[in-house]
Amino acid sequence: MGELFDTLSSLFEEGHSHDVDGLLTDAAFAQTERQTPAAVLIAITERDRPGVLLTQRPNDMRDHPGQVAFPGGKVDRGEDVVTAALREAEEELALPRSEVRLIGTTDLYQTGTGFDVTPVVGVVPPDLPLEPSPSEVAAWFEAPLDLLLDAENWSMNEVFWRGKMRRYLEMDYDGFRIWGVTAAIIMNLSKRIDASRLR
Repeated sequence: MGELFDTLSSLFEEGHSHDVDGLLTDAAFAQTERQTPAAVLIAITERDRPGVLLTQRPNDMRDHPGQVAFPGGKVDRGEDVVTAALREAEEELALPRSEVRLIGTTDLYQTGTGFDVTPVVGVVPPDLPLEPSPSEVAAWFEAPLDLLLDAENWSMNEVFWRGKMRRYLEMDYDGFRIWGVTAAIIMNLSKRIDASRLR
């Protein structure tokens, strides 16, 4: 892992060197003052056309059932967000933390369901022998990074939720519906990484 990591690290640092407008959040829909800390891993694969590893949650999960998500979950006592993201990716996909070359953490996302989610960005080798945990992952797939970071590939929709209209992004990729928190985190990252400079 070399050229992609160096390019992404440079773009990531440049994108986080200044404030950006229009970062998405669901803070207005949160029903509790105290949010639970959580972390997700944005694992970017080292390919000619880099991809992002995504999972689909089982339909019987309590939080966000059936939704497409990044590997991740709650931050356990004594953990930092990086440790939590790497642990969760290992538990969900058997993705060895030793294979993740960390780039950094990006903008915290406050969900309407009670979580403060910190995305952790890293580069991983392609074609790792991933093994999804059936209790946490119904399916997993890889979507092209440049496709995800291009705002033109997303549609904006609205739904009435908790007494007000909530706008959300949505994309269908290879039969998977990417929307909600995952879509918002991707869109926030697109404001930090200039996808046109990845080519």
